[in-house]
Amino acid sequence: MRAIKTLTDVERSFPTEEACLQYLTETRWPGGKVQCPRCHLSLKVYKLKRPFRWVCKGCHKNGYRFSPLVGTIYENTNVPLRTWFKVIYMICVSKKGVSAMQVQRMIDPSQGGTKVSYRTAWYMLHRIRAAMKDDEMLSELLTGEVEIDETYVGGSDSNKHRSKLRKEGRKAKVPVIGAIARKGSVVAKVIENANEAALTGFVQETVSTKVSLVSTDEHRGYNPLGTVYPHETVNHTQGEYVRGNVHTAHIDQFWSMLKRGIMGTFHQVSKDYLPLYVAEFAYRHNHRDDADMFRSVVAGC
Repeated sequence: MRAIKTLTDVERSFPTEEACLQYLTETRWPGGKVQCPRCHLSLKVYKLKRPFRWVCKGCHKNGYRFSPLVGTIYENTNVPLRTWFKVIYMICVSKKGVSAMQVQRMIDPSQGGTKVSYRTAWYMLHRIRAAMKDDEMLSELLTGEVEIDETYVGGSDSNKHRSKLRKEGRKAKVPVIGAIARKGSVVAKVIENANEAALTGFVQETVSTKVSLVSTDEHRGYNPLGTVYPHETVNHTQGEYVRGNVHTAHIDQFWSMLKRGIMGTFHQVSKDYLPLYVAEFAYRHNHRDDADMFRSVVAGC
């Protein structure tokens, strides 16, 4: 099947639930080697007469029956795969993200979709975001020239009425730290405090010691990096943003996209769910050159 690049491709490629199940089977088990979701082996897996059903005789004495939905985000939901695939496409092509309200408004039953409530759309989007956590990217340490920076996500309370501030309490901004290899991947993580231990610990987890440059701003929490990495800084408080090849322009661009998405699309994001939104934006950035991002997301779900 050709790459899914437009909404028309989605509608043409998946006219029925059977077509969706076939695509899911091919992406989950490339080459036709179906594996049991329990034992992850294919030696004793046999196809049943019922379409898209298999039985594994190896991990259960009576045989364990399963379908392509088992162990995926689609399992135990009443939402058709056709609707799931449309929402996945929407989240892949929306650079600033897509809200639950947009999904509810855009899924048209007359075009082969199933009308979803706001609550269902919200639930679907969060399950997709959780599946977009790019563990493969996180397993590889960043190399080359790397930029590190922290930012703070959260709205201002300056315009709130005093009564609301007393009732709701003042919401603190949430710190997020990120590292990006120039012309490469980005890794971002929500942290409790932007202190020295959190900043240096994140760098050690994500950046290889064989890098040619680690570029940060003047935050004191990055000072210990110089003993392990070729560390250079720019002083933003004094108006210095670039000095030769020392700058944080690429990670700043990623923060800008993340914040524009939160402010313009989602308006506000709670601290509990912020890691899911960060994972979504990082996934889109890391797969920006992927010829078929849709397939990659479906395979990871």
